[in-house]
Amino acid sequence: MLNRLLHLGHPLFLARHRYLVAQLVRRDIMARYQGSVLGVGWGLLSPLLILAAYTFVFRTVFKARWPGGGDSTSEFVLQLFAGLLVFNLFSEVLTRAPRIVLEQPNLVKRVVFPLEVLAWVTVGAVMFHAVLALAILLGAAAGLGTGLTPWVFAVPLVLACTVPFLLGFSWLLSALGVFLRDITHVIGPAMSMLLFASPVLYPTQALPPLLGQLLWLNPLTLPIENLRRLILHGQPPEWAALAIYTAIGLVFAFLSHRLFERVRPAFADEV
Repeated sequence: MLNRLLHLGHPLFLARHRYLVAQLVRRDIMARYQGSVLGVGWGLLSPLLILAAYTFVFRTVFKARWPGGGDSTSEFVLQLFAGLLVFNLFSEVLTRAPRIVLEQPNLVKRVVFPLEVLAWVTVGAVMFHAVLALAILLGAAAGLGTGLTPWVFAVPLVLACTVPFLLGFSWLLSALGVFLRDITHVIGPAMSMLLFASPVLYPTQALPPLLGQLLWLNPLTLPIENLRRLILHGQPPEWAALAIYTAIGLVFAFLSHRLFERVRPAFADEV
């Protein structure tokens, strides 16, 4: 299995179909904003509106304070935005994944089309919007926080470490979604639960020790905490933890792709 996983021609490494994926990602992004007045500007405005809503509810209504951050509104906003950036990355992939095969019946029935690239297209489009949100976060951290340090250049590495997990969930849910249509309806409530089961609205240190340890089993926890370390605290990432996280993600993605390929011949009959 290790030899197959390390083979550069495996879909995990995007060597064979990178030009096709680039074109499809571009088409996906343009289709999303086609006909809108602001166009891609919505990619910048949407996270700001979501952040404003969460800040108003938790900071103004509930008078929430960020543990260890004092009573500063800017600290609360920055910590919350960093958590939401990673959460939205996973949330959008998991929400779209069950339907990416179902929404492409013409491609499914073309034997020569590499359906596995649809997962890359989804991840690529979602990552584009994550980069826009990251630009806002970096600007806010520079203006409202304590300033940026050279460790911000490691931020792309943290986002890259999430790609194997994102691909794995995309291949897994897209394969299952063809046969189990109820998955689409389950994902919405599951995302609401995932929001509160992830350190988005609170740091891991705010939990009791046992729950804090269990929280690290959540694939969102490590990228969220390391994003905060790099941007808001000016600290280096947890290199060893990120390496283990990436290795687990690669194995998960590899197994998900194998399942995808195994059930793929039945797609045409179900779509």
